[in-house]
Amino acid sequence: MAVDRRSFLRLTAVAGGTTALSGALWQQALAAGPAQPGPGPYGPPQAADGNGLQLPQGFTGRIVARSMQRVEGTRHVWHPAPDGGACFADGDGWIYVSNSEVPLVGGASAVRFDASGKVASASRILNGTTLNCAGGATPWDTWLSCEEHDYGLVYETDPRGRRSAVARPALGRFKHEAAASDPVRKVVYLTEDQPDGCFYRFRPATWGDLSSGTLEVLVGSGTGPVRWAEVPSPQLWFTPTRNQVGGAMRFNGGEGCYYTHGVCYFTTKGDNRVWAYDAAAGSLDIAYDDDLVTGGEPPLRGVDNVTAAASGDLYVAEDGGNMEINLITADGVVTPFLRVVGHDKSEITGPAFSPDGSRLYFSSQRGKSGFIGGTDGCTFEVTGPFRR
Repeated sequence: MAVDRRSFLRLTAVAGGTTALSGALWQQALAAGPAQPGPGPYGPPQAADGNGLQLPQGFTGRIVARSMQRVEGTRHVWHPAPDGGACFADGDGWIYVSNSEVPLVGGASAVRFDASGKVASASRILNGTTLNCAGGATPWDTWLSCEEHDYGLVYETDPRGRRSAVARPALGRFKHEAAASDPVRKVVYLTEDQPDGCFYRFRPATWGDLSSGTLEVLVGSGTGPVRWAEVPSPQLWFTPTRNQVGGAMRFNGGEGCYYTHGVCYFTTKGDNRVWAYDAAAGSLDIAYDDDLVTGGEPPLRGVDNVTAAASGDLYVAEDGGNMEINLITADGVVTPFLRVVGHDKSEITGPAFSPDGSRLYFSSQRGKSGFIGGTDGCTFEVTGPFRR
């Protein structure tokens, strides 16, 4: 009997098990395969508000910054094409950092909020870099801003702008997308946005100092046990990093990356998957795959940036699709959380929670116009009863 791709993937995913979805808050994750559609904990998105946000009942939203316009109450002009982002505690307030995915002048900016959530200041924290896509926060409160081109670097930046940004070539030169820090194993995971890209980890010589260390690539043949192998020439190469190690596992367009509760989750846009690397077990699994959805249309398409709430719930942004952020709960349900109406040619980027978990920030990179230069980008804040 012929087996179509969806059936084949479902069978292999079930056979591979779901151990990678484990972790302190994922004990009740899928026993029979990747996440499936179902009702979410907040109910469906309601009618759009004045900013085009469809949110669950009890949640409210606002625009905190617009590309090429001054951030309200400041003299700082917000950057075009806002992309990856993260939040950092700062005194009695917090800071949201955002990359700019444009050539030559990409960099990153930051908005500081006071204890009440009012914008207190905004500033530039990284200049003179190109196509800064996603990145990741470190446990020592710096932002890793990743360049998305073949010779791209990772830049370590200070969200408060007190120290100059520093290039970290030891993390490799490749088409960087996102980064996620694992404080238990003292490594940084990295995704690569290539159709035949790889998944990497960097082991610093000294934890907290990214100036030197070892770049490794994931080696394996699919879900289940995997291992790591050193990349011989991560900085200066004639052979790209992804082709330097035989048996390196290939991923179709690596995108977002986030570590939480012992698991590093990362997305691949080419096959619309959310992967789960169980760091303790050294095992890889699939948390979501639209080809493995049964009983209806997959709710999540165009997977991109990903973050997690303290509860363990994952929030996955869409690049295209119907401009949603989808929620994947700890018990394996995938469901739309919010939707942005009227931004059909844009993508959702940079989801990140405030330190207390009460606010979610994200951007529509190209806004309503969809202009590829991102001059119509919008950065949003959503407030509500998030599970914590």
